[in-house]
Amino acid sequence: MYSQSELSQYFEKELAKQHFGGFPSQLYEPIEYTLKLGGKRIRPVLTLMGCCLFDNDIGKALPQAIAIELFHNFTLIHDDIMDNAPVRRGKKTVFKKWNQNTAILSGDTLFAKAYQYAQMADKEILGEVLGVFSQTAIEVCEGQQLDLEFENRNDVTVDEYIEMIRLKTGVLFASSLKIGSFMGHASKADTENLYNFGIAIGLGFQLEDDLLDTYGDVEVFGKKTGGDIVTNKKTYLYLKALEKADDKIRNELIRLYTEPQQDEAQKIKTVKQYFSELEVDKDTEVLIDKYFNDSMEYLNRVNIDQKKKNELKKVAERMVNRVK
Repeated sequence: MYSQSELSQYFEKELAKQHFGGFPSQLYEPIEYTLKLGGKRIRPVLTLMGCCLFDNDIGKALPQAIAIELFHNFTLIHDDIMDNAPVRRGKKTVFKKWNQNTAILSGDTLFAKAYQYAQMADKEILGEVLGVFSQTAIEVCEGQQLDLEFENRNDVTVDEYIEMIRLKTGVLFASSLKIGSFMGHASKADTENLYNFGIAIGLGFQLEDDLLDTYGDVEVFGKKTGGDIVTNKKTYLYLKALEKADDKIRNELIRLYTEPQQDEAQKIKTVKQYFSELEVDKDTEVLIDKYFNDSMEYLNRVNIDQKKKNELKKVAERMVNRVK
């Protein structure tokens, strides 16, 4: 069984061998630029791990791992346009470096290339692989649409938020593992348990991201905190605060998130103070722990030896216990 580090190194080496250039160059240069920006590569590593839980020949799942990474980067290119984000991983976003139309087309091409890699599977499992891949693509788009709609709503519930992050974040983690397990010829029960494991750990991962955005150490976290507050993102912390607050604090939070604020630093300080008073940071940590425990229950049901389970457990722990 390979470790996360070994699978990550293997994937980086193999991804670097792929050719994504072409004509017209303005269409393909943004693709190569995006993929060279790097990232954690958690999703393709999960695809490879899903395979080697059942078959140590990880090369079988390499095309599908590349497909997952290409699809993920397609979503990032389009998300940056929708969010008007100028920077991604410390570099200019594609639509800022080129232009919006080029970014849309390059993203669309990445999506198509992802399908080309996804379909490199044996005939007997090809339908299952593409079925999961297609459904995942639909659900990720559904999650993004909900996220956009939430920006203009003041009645979003905690349950709605959890469903949105399940779609936008959880299903891609889950499908990465499931597709990898298809390549390793796992049983139907094992693939379903791995899928549910991925959903649970994906929810925990996103909630941890929400928490770090507000309470993370800038030096350790690696990026400026408070971004979700500045952009009025209705995260779990915000929605839980509205749920627990009295009328006075609830109205003040809604005002801070709906009326333009001149002093961003003061807005972050005030909102963070309310969050801490209402202890929604602790509520978030409790929910993260719940989803981690749920993931372990699903992992325990997978019919593989404990040593292999431990490698996947280590990945899950890193995903939900990132430094604060």
